[in-house]
Amino acid sequence: MTNRIEEVVRDRYGSIAGSGLSSEHSGVRAVAEAFGYSPEELTSIPAEANMGLSCGNPTAYANLRPGETVVDLGSGGGLDVFLAAAKVGPEGRAIGIDMTREMIALARRNAEKGVDGKPYENVEFHLATIDKLPLPDASVDCVISNCVINLAPDKRAVMKEIARVLKPGGRLAVSDIALKQPLPTEIANDLLAYAGCIAGAVLIDDYRDTLLESGFAHVEVVDTRSDLNAYAKIETEDKETCSTTAAASSELPVVATGCCSPQSTAPEGAAARRRLADMLREANVNDYAASVRVYAVKE
Repeated sequence: MTNRIEEVVRDRYGSIAGSGLSSEHSGVRAVAEAFGYSPEELTSIPAEANMGLSCGNPTAYANLRPGETVVDLGSGGGLDVFLAAAKVGPEGRAIGIDMTREMIALARRNAEKGVDGKPYENVEFHLATIDKLPLPDASVDCVISNCVINLAPDKRAVMKEIARVLKPGGRLAVSDIALKQPLPTEIANDLLAYAGCIAGAVLIDDYRDTLLESGFAHVEVVDTRSDLNAYAKIETEDKETCSTTAAASSELPVVATGCCSPQSTAPEGAAARRRLADMLREANVNDYAASVRVYAVKE
């Protein structure tokens, strides 16, 4: 089952990497701005780095400082890596980790392209799963992530791996999805819902306990009270319309775009998306799930 989940998630986000979505699309740009990215930030990085997949802006509250090493788990096209690179400066390092070859290739092209023709010199991207990081022990000052940890089948392994690479006193600043109560079985068992970041989520208390058990202190999992009903709105196969719908409704963007990839590469196609939308109309997802900000410090 773990391999099947990874296959579905990898296929989903691989198709998004090739979709052409970028800040040049008004809907994608509006989604990013609605969830914490300023227009200035979006114009300071390659447009293709933003595909409307974020549910927050972790670089805004990670308190990054010049000279630090920061790692982004599930770095996609490089959006948060490039913003982090500006904050840690030339003496620092911003590292992206992603398990999707298409995303890594896109991020590396974006890094080479840079802004105004100037490539990024303090970034790197690695193809790996986030539970097996290709990094030395105690080598990282801060780990960030944006609605990706919930996609990992083994969250405990991910938390322990984060603790391994963080320096003592290193910190975690994450946007994610967590559950207020268990999901209905038909949603929890749906792989499409998993790829859309709901079925893979764990209970808020379990999220907190897993961090504590993995060697973290000062753990906070804060409900941002964002509306997650965007899933029920995804019925179109047109990627620009999909992104615009998400922006116009001010819903969580990862929920919208996570379920909006081209029909030819979607694991189950439009019928599956309609089935998921129908399920979520019958069970209000906000009764079960929450968009959360997660903070923790390695002891």
